[in-house]
Amino acid sequence: MYSEKLVKLLIEKNLKISSCESCTGGLVSKKITEVSGASGIFEFGAVTYANEFKNLVAKVSEITLKNHGAVSSQCAFEMAKGIKEFSKSHIGISTTGIAGPSGGTKEKPVGLVFICVYSDKGYEIKENRFGENLSREEIRELSAEEILKIAVEHIERYY
Repeated sequence: MYSEKLVKLLIEKNLKISSCESCTGGLVSKKITEVSGASGIFEFGAVTYANEFKNLVAKVSEITLKNHGAVSSQCAFEMAKGIKEFSKSHIGISTTGIAGPSGGTKEKPVGLVFICVYSDKGYEIKENRFGENLSREEIRELSAEEILKIAVEHIERYY
């Protein structure tokens, strides 16, 4: 499980993390806070389904939401950067996508999820296409594990 490795790394490096989640609905925060010691490294978690709150809490620009949509790499980037700045954490992470089973389009199908890890050292954005045949819970689970994995890799690379 990447959550245990992430918490251990954050404790070792004396780093704080915050999350801004859409399609995972708090699952990433849950996975982190299930690990003993998380209270020392987890600053803030936001679940922002409505664009209004992506803008208010994470400072995702209205222009980004209008031009690219909430399910986009641009939105994921601004969510991660914004939550890091809002919470004054060292690292911000985000997930935004379409977990289904409804809501998908030809351009943005069910299973499309963007994740981002953002810190002062750099950032990683990843587009995932988990596929329309998976359940909502499977897409959410895969997304949560993927962001935790990318966060671990980011810390190992930059810290």
